[in-house]
Amino acid sequence: MTHKVSIWRAAQLLGIARGVLQQQVREGTLVLEDGWVSTDVLAQLYPHAQLEESGMLERVSQIRDEAFGKRVRERLLPSQEVLAQRMFAQSQELADLRRHLQRYHTLVIELQQKIRQQCQQQPSAVAWLELEQQITQGLAQALATEPVGMLEVMDDMLKIMTAHVTVRPSGHEFSVEGHANLLQAGLHSGLKLNYGCGNGSCGMCKVRVIDGKVAPTQHSDYIFSEAEKAQGYTLMCCNTAASSSLRLELLEASGPQDIAQQLIVSTVRAITPLGPDTLLLHLQTPRTHRLRFLAGQSVQLGLSLPGQGDMSTIYPVASCPCDDRNLLFFVTRNPADALASQLFAGHVKHGTSLTVTGPSGEFVLSAGHRPLVFAACDEGFGPIKSLIEYALSLDAAPSLSLFWLATRSDGHFYSNQCRAWSDALDQFEFELVTQPDAAMGAWQIAQAMRADLFDIDCDFYLAGPMNFIQTLHDELRTSGVAESQIFTQLL
Repeated sequence: MTHKVSIWRAAQLLGIARGVLQQQVREGTLVLEDGWVSTDVLAQLYPHAQLEESGMLERVSQIRDEAFGKRVRERLLPSQEVLAQRMFAQSQELADLRRHLQRYHTLVIELQQKIRQQCQQQPSAVAWLELEQQITQGLAQALATEPVGMLEVMDDMLKIMTAHVTVRPSGHEFSVEGHANLLQAGLHSGLKLNYGCGNGSCGMCKVRVIDGKVAPTQHSDYIFSEAEKAQGYTLMCCNTAASSSLRLELLEASGPQDIAQQLIVSTVRAITPLGPDTLLLHLQTPRTHRLRFLAGQSVQLGLSLPGQGDMSTIYPVASCPCDDRNLLFFVTRNPADALASQLFAGHVKHGTSLTVTGPSGEFVLSAGHRPLVFAACDEGFGPIKSLIEYALSLDAAPSLSLFWLATRSDGHFYSNQCRAWSDALDQFEFELVTQPDAAMGAWQIAQAMRADLFDIDCDFYLAGPMNFIQTLHDELRTSGVAESQIFTQLL
């Protein structure tokens, strides 16, 4: 029997971006049957796919650790209790299959014996003899040991090691690895989930379990109504997947309009110089009050110092929403920015409290599966970095390209991160451009894009000063790029 898997699972098995397979579906090189793909077809398209090459045993890979810079590497295996439940479910399924196989085998043997009896009674009946030979040969082939496809073995292994979660009504999919709860796994996969405290008190992350089983990971103080209990509601932040597959019903944010404004008192965890005129500011929110935002959005940071008064500035968040407690910001030296001046003067220390108000802005990733092209000028890399990390967590874009213009000596202050992405990801490439004039640099980037990308239907994300954005925007429009495929963030 042909083994079929979803596009999401196929990408996991092969260790490639889901967007690559979706692109092949659009081109017709990969054929789906009722939304499913055969592992035989995958083996033909990717004959050299191996378990070790797919990276299935190291899904929390080095690139993800480097790309997000926040997460501690976790073991792939879940807790002993969850692992035991998944293995028990697999054992039940295997036992059922064995029972059915034994019954079919018994049925064939009985039929074969009756045919032989008919052959003995009517030795001249050629049809009975041919039928008996056909059954004997068929039974021998059925019982013969044949090599099992590696992708099928990997799929069965993943059902124990990781859980596959499908979300309704959106149809989004994600996996639950290690000791992650459902909320953590969903956020790390790029889902725009609704949540609040993250510790089982507010109930904002409650979902309905349609199919499958969950197991608690921590205590919850939230009280469900009897009707909610009967309908199978649970909290994502306090449960993980106990079964190998799970279907949940929940509502996801469709855009910035669905993200509520928040006011959070955060703590300075680190202030790291990246160059003469650039700092990396790392803030951490309380465990019970995390910032819910979309990649590419901004927040207002507020600081109050004795004798200095209150000051605030809007900065783009330079980190992925998947790590909602640890917020990163690139701060550049600017005499007109009172908060930046205090940071560069060393008046803000580890442990200082800053208020975070927001989020704001509509510079967010558009839904779709086009190749993504990012262009940043100097600190415009901040929101672009957030978008790239989010796109990587979605794993839906066939390719990602970054063009980064530096107009000052330390304008490429985070270039090592770009190299890490490029070294670890086949679908990511980048180009660093240096030019003191932002408009001229934008024109140079447009020429580089035209050489490689203008024959591809892409989405373009531009972040930087007005002359940079306007020049690049006009070049894209002149080259035939639709206005709906250009997204801009003025800094």
